[in-house]
Amino acid sequence: MISVPLPILPIIETLSRHRITPILVGGYVRDALIGHTGTDLDFELYGVTSLDELERILKPFGKLNAVGKSFGVLKLSYQGFSIDFSPPRTESKQASGHKGFEIAFMRGTDFTAAARRRDFTINAIGYNPLDKTLLDPFGGRGDLSKKRLACVNPETFIEDPLRLLRAVQFAARFDLKCDEKLLSLCRIMIEKGALQELPKERIFEEFKKLLLSPKPSVGLSLLKAMGGLSFFSPLEKLETTLQDPGSHPEGDVWTHTLMCVDEMARLRTGDSKRDTVLMFAALLHDIAKPVTTFICDGKINAPRHAEEGALIAEIWLSRITEEKSLIEAVLPLVRHHGTPRKFYQNHSPDTEILRLSTKVAIADLILVARADYFGRSLPSVPDDFKAGKWLYERAQALGVLHFPPEPLLRGRDLVALGLSPSETFKTILDAAYAAQINLEFTTPAEACEWLNFYLEKG
Repeated sequence: MISVPLPILPIIETLSRHRITPILVGGYVRDALIGHTGTDLDFELYGVTSLDELERILKPFGKLNAVGKSFGVLKLSYQGFSIDFSPPRTESKQASGHKGFEIAFMRGTDFTAAARRRDFTINAIGYNPLDKTLLDPFGGRGDLSKKRLACVNPETFIEDPLRLLRAVQFAARFDLKCDEKLLSLCRIMIEKGALQELPKERIFEEFKKLLLSPKPSVGLSLLKAMGGLSFFSPLEKLETTLQDPGSHPEGDVWTHTLMCVDEMARLRTGDSKRDTVLMFAALLHDIAKPVTTFICDGKINAPRHAEEGALIAEIWLSRITEEKSLIEAVLPLVRHHGTPRKFYQNHSPDTEILRLSTKVAIADLILVARADYFGRSLPSVPDDFKAGKWLYERAQALGVLHFPPEPLLRGRDLVALGLSPSETFKTILDAAYAAQINLEFTTPAEACEWLNFYLEKG
């Protein structure tokens, strides 16, 4: 039996009084079967004569959002829950792409017929809260227990290209193995260019779900098995790019990347926005190794792969998202992912750490560097990431763990000296900040002394 949240029961009772049978469907049922609870609920309603009627019935529970009304969906926010209500419907392919469907309501149908339109068997399970019965016409519960990802209807599955990426992120989220028939379908879809039909915002959202899953390597491995890596080029070149066996016993860059993203998943902060940045940085940190790696005297090297990687990562990310702030946060992490170990090995002075803080968020950089360090098949696992610990302590002591230092000299200080605002202000303030980073002064009083000397000299 699925546990329905107590606040939802009055809604169910109201629908029942109006001879409407609400069937709980989708992710809430699937997740409940594996012991997870959520606040998003989807009800498929049998016996509804019109959406206008449904609006009148549900009006006592709050204002309904009719944004999805043209698709047959009404949304309600109620006591901390987000609830979707919709009659059973069909979606027939009318044009290419993810949105090329015509929606039609299915009147006088049953749950089995309605569930046949769903993507995966694990998403085609329903629960009737009135008689407390589980509806599972396509064996989704068994597939969940067997950790098997299978489609409901091969004929309709191939109509929606987004289902390719949904398969990948579901595999990663629930650690599922793709059914061979489904895998074959996905390969055919990709060969026919299905991924090219998707808008970048949908690709990004599904890829983000994949990277924020408990084990991203499962989904990335499935994407590779489908033949989909070439769409996300140059990821497909990582497997054939070897690494130095001394520092990377796991071998190729692809294997290391899979290990790195799984390690990064264990280090996530719980802040979705920040974790998205960290996960993309982990995925792309060695993206330039295929074009920078060479063998000399039997040794494998990839000089400047971090710097080149930032350039390639920018192009890669721009193909799947317009989120400039995300891209701007990821690129410095790619560019500097090797810096913590270099600084530690070189005993870099505080000035270098201060300078680094103006280029990248050091706390995030340490996490990416740690994932890179532990994301490999080391013969013996070290107790700790010493370089990360060292840099963390130094950056914290300097007050630049998360942000660069605030300028000790500002425009108002120049005005206080009797200077009139002009274009030279920026030149002076830039020079002052560079001097501050170089530890030529550390207090406001010292900053004023430096400024007087600078102005006299100038």
